[in-house]
Amino acid sequence: MSASERFERAAVLGVAVAEETRRLLRLHLAEAEGEAAGDGTVLVDVPYPDAAVVTALLDVAAECFGEQGDSVEETRQAALETLLKLADFHEESQLRPGR
Repeated sequence: MSASERFERAAVLGVAVAEETRRLLRLHLAEAEGEAAGDGTVLVDVPYPDAAVVTALLDVAAECFGEQGDSVEETRQAALETLLKLADFHEESQLRPGR
C-alpha cells in the first residue's frame, strides 16, 4: 500500500469518526435543548451504550490528534472540540440548535 493510499484511508476513517460522533451527539442533543449555559455551552447527556462509543471515539481522536490535557476528561474535551470542527458542528454550523 502506497503512502497516498494510506493517507486516503486515514482521511476516510477520520471523516467517519467525526460523522459518527456528530450523529450520536445530534441524536441526544434534542433532549438537552434549552439547557445552554451563559456562554452557549450545552451539556449533552449520552446514555449507555452510546456513551461507550463516544468515549472510544474521543480516545481514538485524542491519540490521533495528539491532544493533551491535565486529565483524561480534558484530553477528551480537546479531542471533541477538534472532531466537532471537522464535522462542521461549530458555532457557524447549521446543525446547532436555534438555527
